[in-house]
Amino acid sequence: MKDKAMTKAITEIYLTRLLSVKGTLQQFVDDFFRSVLCSGSVVPPAVKYFFDFLDEQALRHDNVDEETLHIWKTNSLPLRFWVNILRNPHFIFDVHVTEVVDASLHVIAQTFMDACTKTEHKLSRESPSNKLLYAKEISTYKKMVDDYYSGIRQMIQVSDQDMNTHLAEVSRQHTEKLNTQVALHQLYQYASKYFDAIIQSLDEDPAAQSKQLTVRLQQVAAALENKTTDL
Repeated sequence: MKDKAMTKAITEIYLTRLLSVKGTLQQFVDDFFRSVLCSGSVVPPAVKYFFDFLDEQALRHDNVDEETLHIWKTNSLPLRFWVNILRNPHFIFDVHVTEVVDASLHVIAQTFMDACTKTEHKLSRESPSNKLLYAKEISTYKKMVDDYYSGIRQMIQVSDQDMNTHLAEVSRQHTEKLNTQVALHQLYQYASKYFDAIIQSLDEDPAAQSKQLTVRLQQVAAALENKTTDL
C-alpha cells in the first residue's frame, strides 16, 4: 500500500510540474504553429509550386483521395523540414541542447506530427503523457494545418518562368555557400536507382516531351557514367 501511495504521489507531482512547464511554454508553441502554418504570409514560391504539382498528380490518378494528398504534402514539408528542425535545432542555431530541452522538443515535435495527420487518436488514461498533454489543443492545430494547405491551394499559381527566376535568384544568393556539384551528384544517385521508371514517366508526359527531358537525362547519365552516346 505504501508503494502504491508513493507511486501515486510521484505521478501527481510529475503531472503538476509537467502542466506547469506546458503553461510556461504554451504561448511559444502557439506562436510556432501560427508562424509555420500561416498561408496568409509570404509562402515560398517553391512550396506553392510543389503543392500544385501534388494536386495535379492527385487529379491524374483516380485512386488518390484527399487524405492521401494531405499525407503527400505533410511528408514533403512539415515532417521533412519543420519536425527535423524541431528535433535538431543545432542544425540551424549554434546551441547546445540539453537532455531536458531535447525531451521537451520531442514532445512538441510529436504534437506537430499528430496535428498533421488525419487520423483521430482515441485517448485514455493509458495513453502517453505527451499526447494527453496537448489533447485539448490538437483539434485546433489540425484545423490550422488544413487551413494552411487550403490557403496555399487558393494562392495565385506560380508559373514555370517565375519558378526558374526564383531558383536562379536563390542560387545567386548562395553561390559561395553550397557545393552544387555534390548536390547534383546526390540527385543523380537517387535518379540512377529509378532510371528506367523515370525515363518511362518522362516519355509519357507531354510537358517533359516538349522540353526533351528524356534526352537531357540520358545525356547526363552518359556523361556521369562515362559512356558514349549518339544522342
